[in-house]
Amino acid sequence: MYGEANVRKPKRTLWKTMLQYKYFYLMVLPVLLWYALFSYAPMYGVTLAFKTFDYRGGILGSPWIGLDHFKNILTDSDFHTAFKNTIVISLMKLLINFPAPILLAILLNEFSRRTAKRFFQTVLTFPHFISWVVLAGIITSILSRDGVMNQLLMVFGFEAISPLTDKESFRPLLYITHMWREIGWDSIIYLAALAGINPELYEAAEMDGANRFKRLLHIAWPGIKSTVAILLILHVGQLLSQGASFDQIFNLYSSPVYPVADVIDTYIYRTSFQIGGDFGYMTAAGLIKSVISLVLLVAANTIVKRMGEEGLY
Repeated sequence: MYGEANVRKPKRTLWKTMLQYKYFYLMVLPVLLWYALFSYAPMYGVTLAFKTFDYRGGILGSPWIGLDHFKNILTDSDFHTAFKNTIVISLMKLLINFPAPILLAILLNEFSRRTAKRFFQTVLTFPHFISWVVLAGIITSILSRDGVMNQLLMVFGFEAISPLTDKESFRPLLYITHMWREIGWDSIIYLAALAGINPELYEAAEMDGANRFKRLLHIAWPGIKSTVAILLILHVGQLLSQGASFDQIFNLYSSPVYPVADVIDTYIYRTSFQIGGDFGYMTAAGLIKSVISLVLLVAANTIVKRMGEEGLY
């Protein structure tokens, strides 16, 4: 008996599918080429972590030395300090600055007037578009020993202070300035997730007697929880790179605060281009950071999935 259910549809090959949707694949092609040229092609340079760099031979012609660079890193006190600073600064930024955009988005979402909501969102998002070079110049002009703040303090008889050269206050300065620059920008995706929640749910909850806090707890939070989980995974995966922002720290720090501010990226830069060192050694340090970031990404994704949320994979 040959029914419709038994009729076998011809399998569509990948090539036929690509031909059918050729214009979509053409739109994706520039992105794939960008990643191939700037993300995957340079990966051969990782081999330098197992070599001593020779300027005449280049990366491919440099002699192999095995794991010597990694052994030296284990006994390098400067790298240990940079690694510890990277972990501390990145974790503190994650604990302080990750929840802040979520709270801001929820707060802005409660605004009943669109004009006020757009005004505060614009004001808080604007600093993101100013580079750290410019921001560092502004912050230095205000907080340096000859800056505006100290000029005012000395007028009123106080002693001049500068968080830019004080070990105890430099890290809090990093957290505050990072939040000021990024809180508005990071809140946009949460505002988009909140905007996607059906307004009828709020109306029904209000009719049932739910106050604002209960509507937030049982409607708004479940609506953005999956978005928060995905972004948390991404933040943890980038903890050692974007968490300890090279641009921010490099443009703000100086030698008096190296013991508390020198992170892996700034350590690699200083050692490679200012002090002068083996590029193979610096590549090994960067490779260690990348491996740790991969482990953190996998661990965060596993934990999120075990908590019942969808991970990245």
